[in-house]
Amino acid sequence: MAALFATANALHAQTSSQEEPVWMESAVTPPAAFKTESLQPFDVMRDSALSYGIDPGSLTVGEDGVVRFVMVARSASGALNVLFQGIRCATAETKTYARLSDKGNWNASSKAEWQELSFRGPTRPAMMLARQGVCDGKAVMGSPQKILSALKTGVADRYR
Repeated sequence: MAALFATANALHAQTSSQEEPVWMESAVTPPAAFKTESLQPFDVMRDSALSYGIDPGSLTVGEDGVVRFVMVARSASGALNVLFQGIRCATAETKTYARLSDKGNWNASSKAEWQELSFRGPTRPAMMLARQGVCDGKAVMGSPQKILSALKTGVADRYR
């Protein structure tokens, strides 16, 4: 009888692991064009010297569950720092795929790795974006239109 239970448990464990699909990231290339004139702003830190926004036209939700976008940080003097990034809500991680050079070309990062979202350090802007409308817990808020609506109205932040 004990052998029967052991066999049943082993089969159940094997079936359970087979049902869980292995996550694969989609191939990614930076957008050919983006706009800094109509950025959707989001708050990163009060009294920050930088203002942040994403280009609504660059916002996508991939089949792999990653929300990708062009993020722009603008200083008071007008200097821009432009990044092509992704947020994976399921694991609370972000990745910077590329940075815009001074010459207007994307510099892809060959060492781009997923990093944990945090309220401190370099992933703070992505964390705040995730909280303000990209993620609903461990799920993507929805379509790009739904994400943009949440960012505009601040709906996602009200429930946190």
